[in-house]
Amino acid sequence: MTIVVSICITILAAAVIVGLVRVLTAKDLGSRAIVSDLMYFSAIGMLTMFGILVSSSIVLDAIFLSSMVGILATIALSRILTRGLR
Repeated sequence: MTIVVSICITILAAAVIVGLVRVLTAKDLGSRAIVSDLMYFSAIGMLTMFGILVSSSIVLDAIFLSSMVGILATIALSRILTRGLR
């Protein structure tokens, strides 16, 4: 199980690194917003894998809270980029 979790963390870390490169090369704000969400939720995925590895319930509570905050931030940023239009 430890090997599988380590492989998952490595893949998610690679996604974050690719996302960083894409954020630096993106031309418009929409692309940057989408890639930053990808990076944020990849980081939450890495935290989830760490929580599975140490089997701690406190880590899982932190994951749930950060997921809710991430979703709200995504909605707020999309409203800002569209200037409030639906």
